[in-house]
Amino acid sequence: MTLAVLAVAGLVYWYMSAPQEAQQAGAPGGAPPAPPVTVSAPLVETLREWSDFTGQFMAQESVEIRARVSGYLESVNFKDGQLVKKGDLLFVIEPRPFEIALDSAKADLVQAEAQLDLAKVQLERTAELHKKSYASGQTFDERAAEVKNATAARDKARAEVDQAQLNLDYTRVLAPVSGRVGRHEVSVGNLVVGGPGETTLLTTIVSLDPIWLMFNISEGDGMTYKRLIQKGEVQSARTNSVAVEGQLMDETDWPLKGAIDFVDNQYDRSSGTIRVRASFPNKDLFITPGQFGRVRVPMSQEKPTMLVPDAAVVTDQSTKLLFTVAEDGTVVPKPVELGSVTDDGLRVVRSGITRDDKVVINGLLRARPGQKVTPQPGEIKPKGQQASAQ
Repeated sequence: MTLAVLAVAGLVYWYMSAPQEAQQAGAPGGAPPAPPVTVSAPLVETLREWSDFTGQFMAQESVEIRARVSGYLESVNFKDGQLVKKGDLLFVIEPRPFEIALDSAKADLVQAEAQLDLAKVQLERTAELHKKSYASGQTFDERAAEVKNATAARDKARAEVDQAQLNLDYTRVLAPVSGRVGRHEVSVGNLVVGGPGETTLLTTIVSLDPIWLMFNISEGDGMTYKRLIQKGEVQSARTNSVAVEGQLMDETDWPLKGAIDFVDNQYDRSSGTIRVRASFPNKDLFITPGQFGRVRVPMSQEKPTMLVPDAAVVTDQSTKLLFTVAEDGTVVPKPVELGSVTDDGLRVVRSGITRDDKVVINGLLRARPGQKVTPQPGEIKPKGQQASAQ
């Protein structure tokens, strides 16, 4: 039994010590081998950097159609939600009372013109008699005053005719702009109220092509853009038409091509943002005002740019680092200035590394600054043929 126990103990000792001896035999000096990591030079591609923002589409022209004269609604001449053109007939308010008012005003005008003609004739006769001293100066002055009064009455009658004609025209409510009309707010037979006070809302019209995308830019992004303008990287949106690209919320590419046409004159104090407006064509009328969308603004000119996987970036408090491997296998962290992320998930590196640096793109958990690693060659590849920063 003693021999059996000694034999089992020997086997256990041999089983536990054999792997350690083999590992120590494989490493010089008994040190463990350097951990493997995958390294690659930065990918260099010619592209333009972009910054993207979320905004909301808005009609360039939005009109509330209200009654200008009071009366009973006689007809609605459109279908709710249809497209209308400028000048199309939308509503008719009962015109008969206004036609009567116009006829009365025209009759008053005829009467005023007749009074004026009579006053002129009397003035001419009095003038002849006054030259021959058959009429006094007072009579002549009275006839001249009568002409002036008759002229004023005639002008007033003309103005009343114009006003009556205008009111009659207002009984036909026309579309002031082209676009899509909303639903009719008043049905036929109801009384609508017009005039300078509280008026009746009949419907609304919004234009569709072109269409605006309104979005807000933070003060930080605004300062970054201004610095780029100072460096000559981009053009000022206040003095130039800056081309931008847009997309709807369900799109992954950027099919909309437009331009910034307005930047507000001050930052909002409550939100710290400034309002910016971009205009996009909408020929197929697919975009509806009120939809949300995204827009991307160029932040540089097209130029060779270094790209690394976004997963290779290490954050040390507020500092962004990339781990590189020196010729002797030592891990060297380098602070870098980063740009935006491309559509392929690659991060733009503006400064901090060179094209010849070997950046750790896989195995970051095994890399420690100042320690040795075993670099294995890798390659950074974009998903598409071209990478465009957003």
